Amino acid sequence: MNTSQAATETARMLRGLEHGDPSVRLRAALAAGTTPDRQLIAKLVERCAVEPEFSVREMLTWALTRHLAELTVPRLVAELRSETAQARSQALHTLSKIGDRRAWPAITRALLTDNDDEVARSAWRAAVVLVPDGDEPALAEVLATQLGRGGRETQLSLSRALIALGEVITPILRAAARDADPGVRQHAIATQRLLDDPDAGFAFAIEEAKRVVALGENDRKR
Repeated sequence: MNTSQAATETARMLRGLEHGDPSVRLRAALAAGTTPDRQLIAKLVERCAVEPEFSVREMLTWALTRHLAELTVPRLVAELRSETAQARSQALHTLSKIGDRRAWPAITRALLTDNDDEVARSAWRAAVVLVPDGDEPALAEVLATQLGRGGRETQLSLSRALIALGEVITPILRAAARDADPGVRQHAIATQRLLDDPDAGFAFAIEEAKRVVALGENDRKR
């Protein structure tokens, strides 16, 4: 492909990424990943922040992983300071897929405890992928502050992130299982159940944890 043809193809993909039809945007994102072009990176990142279709967002992430990390990571890290929750969430998701540990310093406590559940969940997933060897205990301490947060999906995401850190979480979960908040205790006990038995379902682990907490409450009342 000569320079003129390449420029025409780049322009076509840029237009496609903003098209009103999601199927056209999907094809444009696929083309952007199939034929990486550094001129597309800014638009791919920009589109991640506003794209309403999940399948298109996933393709945008895939396209970004096909480009050089030294070009994509700085732009994605910059997105983590955005006031738009989707921009932060999708940038974190993409960084987790790229897996370049140079992004680790950008995974701040503020992101790990973000008020938006989707941002926090993406930060947890990115953190366990990017955390340097030896920093797992400190990360586990921060993640443990989120025990009891949100609904079932959010709690499952946190449990999976904690379990991915391995045995370093055991003393932290043991302490959280004695927390004054019954929701924290339940979540900690359920996470420990899943760590001990990875084949156990989260719903089952939570129900078991609820029974343990309820029995503990009854014992204290006697």
